[in-house]
Amino acid sequence: MELIDLKTEKRTTTGNGPARRLRRAGQIPAVYYGPNTEPVLISVNKNDLESVLKKGGIGQVILNLVIQNNGETRTMPAMIKELQTHPVSRNFIHVDFYEIKMDRKITVKIPVITTGVAKGVELGGILQIVRRELEVECLPLEVPESIIIDITDLDIGDSIHVGKISLEGEIEILEEDNRTVVTVLHPKLEEAETPEGEEAAEEGAEGEGEGAPEAGGEE
Repeated sequence: MELIDLKTEKRTTTGNGPARRLRRAGQIPAVYYGPNTEPVLISVNKNDLESVLKKGGIGQVILNLVIQNNGETRTMPAMIKELQTHPVSRNFIHVDFYEIKMDRKITVKIPVITTGVAKGVELGGILQIVRRELEVECLPLEVPESIIIDITDLDIGDSIHVGKISLEGEIEILEEDNRTVVTVLHPKLEEAETPEGEEAAEEGAEGEGEGAPEAGGEE
């Protein structure tokens, strides 16, 4: 996975008032931090952030964070650690960028994508994707965009578990081997195997045998 450039600007103001003014100007308050880095208060353009999120979800894209301050520029590799949004409007409120090292493995969640048509589905089975994301550990530049699983040979009742998935390079899936990722379920049994009229007659007969109301009595 390639590094995605994201321009930011260092900010010195804090508090709700300055944060609201930033948002009105199309900027989102943010912070960059890590185990070996002092927190840096920054802001990021709302449109630029939206463009990044179209390329990958939170915790999936690898960023080359460009921090500008009074004409000086720093570039730091980072990931989006947390994105706060308004509960009603869903507008961005605040972003946490977390420091990463290019020579150290990171933990990320990767989307699962299926390819092919399962033969069990062609026979009437129902495909169920149990795990739509898998957590993996790898170097930042080796993060896959997705985990592609071929389901062509899956019959009704078959499943693919974590232990059966192999990935290229030194990418380790941090899930239990016996955890189901994809399965083909048996089709639901038809509820009405007998004509509706026969079922109604049977129910009526059962009702008579279980103390039906007497003629002229209240139901």
